[in-house]
Amino acid sequence: MQPDGERGAEQHERLLGIEELRVRFPGAGRAAVDGVSLAVRRGECLGVVGESGAGKSLTFLAALGLLPKGAEVSGRVRLGPQEVLGLTERALDRIRGRRVGVIFQDPMSSLTPHLTIGAQLAEPIARHIGLGRRAARARAQGLLERVQLPEAARSMRQYPHELSGGMRQRAMIAIALACEPELLIADEPTTALDVTLQAQILALLAQFKREQRMGLILITHDFGAVAGLADRLVVMRAGQVIESGPVAAVLRHPGEPYTRELLRAAGEPPAEQPPRAACAVAAAPVLSVEGLEVRFRYAAGLLRRRSLPALEAVTVSLGAGESLGVVGESGCGKTTLTRAALRLIRAERGQVLWLGQNPARLSARRIRGLRRDLQLIFQDPLGSLDPHLSVEQLVSEPLEIHQSGLGPAQRRERVHAMLARVGLEPALYARRVHELSGGQCQRVGIARAMILAPRLLVCDEPLSALDVRAQRQIRLLLTELSAEQRVSLLFVSHDLALVRHLCERALVLYLGRMVELGPTDELFARPLHPYTRELIEAIALPDPDLQPARLAKVRLGEARRLEQPGGCAFRLRCAHATAVCAERIPPWVSAGEGRWVACHHFGDWADGMLSP
Repeated sequence: MQPDGERGAEQHERLLGIEELRVRFPGAGRAAVDGVSLAVRRGECLGVVGESGAGKSLTFLAALGLLPKGAEVSGRVRLGPQEVLGLTERALDRIRGRRVGVIFQDPMSSLTPHLTIGAQLAEPIARHIGLGRRAARARAQGLLERVQLPEAARSMRQYPHELSGGMRQRAMIAIALACEPELLIADEPTTALDVTLQAQILALLAQFKREQRMGLILITHDFGAVAGLADRLVVMRAGQVIESGPVAAVLRHPGEPYTRELLRAAGEPPAEQPPRAACAVAAAPVLSVEGLEVRFRYAAGLLRRRSLPALEAVTVSLGAGESLGVVGESGCGKTTLTRAALRLIRAERGQVLWLGQNPARLSARRIRGLRRDLQLIFQDPLGSLDPHLSVEQLVSEPLEIHQSGLGPAQRRERVHAMLARVGLEPALYARRVHELSGGQCQRVGIARAMILAPRLLVCDEPLSALDVRAQRQIRLLLTELSAEQRVSLLFVSHDLALVRHLCERALVLYLGRMVELGPTDELFARPLHPYTRELIEAIALPDPDLQPARLAKVRLGEARRLEQPGGCAFRLRCAHATAVCAERIPPWVSAGEGRWVACHHFGDWADGMLSP
C-alpha cells in the first residue's frame, strides 16, 4: 500500500516513508502499532494527532530504533533511499541527531541530570559537525538564545533540575535542532510551554522548516498547533491511521466520527460549567499567603553567588470550594508559588496559613496530619512517581499512610474506583510507569492526589500531557470534586482556555510579581494589564484559515529576562511604557468588583485610551 499523498510524487521528494509498520510487545493482546503507512516530504510538516496511547510516539520511536529490547517491529522505514529498519546501532547513531532530530515529550527524563545544559548541547555539535570545543559552545549558546531561553550564557552552566519545565523543554528543542537535521520529529514540543512561548516555538519551527526545507513531524494533541503549522494531518486511533489528508480539509470536513469528536473536545467549551461561587474569600480561607517572597541563589562565578527573586510580595487567599487559576509565562513563579505555599521550598519572607493555622508553628506530627488535606498534582508525572511500584500500589500508598485503618479489600475497592474515575482501564493497574504513555502517567498522578479527598488540591499543570478528550474528562472530574466535597483548587496552568473554563478567579504573574487578579470571565473579557491581553491574544485557534497568519506575526529573536528590571517588570515588552514605568514599581490597587491590577496606566486601558 502506497502512503497517503504519494501517488504520482517523485521518489526523491520523499524524506521519510513508513509502510505497513507494526509494533508488538511480548504478552500484549494486540499490536501497539498496526499497519501504519505515512510519508513526509522535504519542507513539509505532517501533524499526527490522536488520544494518549494511540501509537503516535511509538510509530516514530520504532522508525528510529528507539524501542526497548523485546519489541517486535516489522514493515519498511526509509529515510530518503536508505532502509532504516535492520540497521546496526552504530549506523542508527549516525542518523539520530545528525539527519534526524527528536524533541521528546518529557524533557526531564530525556536530559542527562549530571551534565550542564551547555555540555549536552555542545556534545552533538562537536560529534556530528566536528567543531572544536569553543566553537561548539558558541553555537550552543546561540541556539539557546534562538529558542528564547532567558540569559542563555548562564543557562549554559545550569543543570536540568535548576530549570523550570518550560525552560527544560526549550533546551530539549535546541539540542534537537543543534545539527540542522533534515527531519525533525517533535513529540508534544509545546506541552510544557506557556501560550506566548508556544507561539514563538511554533513560529521558530516554521522558520527552520521553510529556510532549510526541513521535514517536520508534529505529534500533538493541540489542534491550534496543527492548524498553524501542519501541511497534512494524520489521525491515529488504537495503533492505526484512521484518517489523513491536507490539514485544512481534515479540520474543516473530518470524515471520521472520532476525528469530529476530538475537534469538538478541542474547540468547544464544556456544557457543564463549574459553579460560579462568589469571589469573596471566606473568613477562614483554606489557604492564605501574605507578602510571600522567594529567592533562588546560584553561582555567578568561581567564588561569587547571586540571588534571583522568584516571587515578590505575593498575597492571595483561597476559600473553601473555590478554584483559583495561576497563569503566566514559564519562569514567572507559578510553580514556585505552589511549592512555597505548601512549604516544599523555603520562603525568605511572608506568611503561609493552612486551614487557618501557621505550619511554621506546628509540630512535625501536626503538619503531617494537615498534609492529608493538602495534596499536589505534579507537573512532571514520570519524575514524581516511583518507577518500582505498580499503578495500583502508587494510588494505594497514600491510603496506607493516612488511613491505615482500612483493610486491604477496602483499599483495593477505593483505588479501583478512583482509577476508573480518571479513565484508566483495569489492564493497566499492574503496570509500572515506564510501561505507560505520558498521558496515562499523568492520570495516575491525579488519582494518587485525589484518593484522599483533600480539602485543597494544588494542580501544577495537571492536564498538560493529556489529549483533548482526556483533558475534558479530568476537567469535569475536578469540577465535580470541587462542587461535591467543597475541595478548593489552586490550578497552575499555561492553558488560559482551561483556566477560563475551570476557575472562578485567575491570578496573573510576571517575573514573580502579581500583575492582575480578578473573576475569570471578566479578566478574559476585559483585561486591565497589557501582559494579560498579550497572553489572551496568543491562545492558538484550531482554525486553518486564521492560525497560520497569526503565527506569521510572532516576533522572534528577543530573549526573555529572568531578573526584573527597575520599575515595572513588564515595561521592556510594553508598547505603552512611559517614564514613570521605569521609575517606580506599579502599586497593587483595586479596580473594583473584585479586580486588582499592578499597572500605572490601567485607567487608560479601562477607558479605552490605549489601543490594544
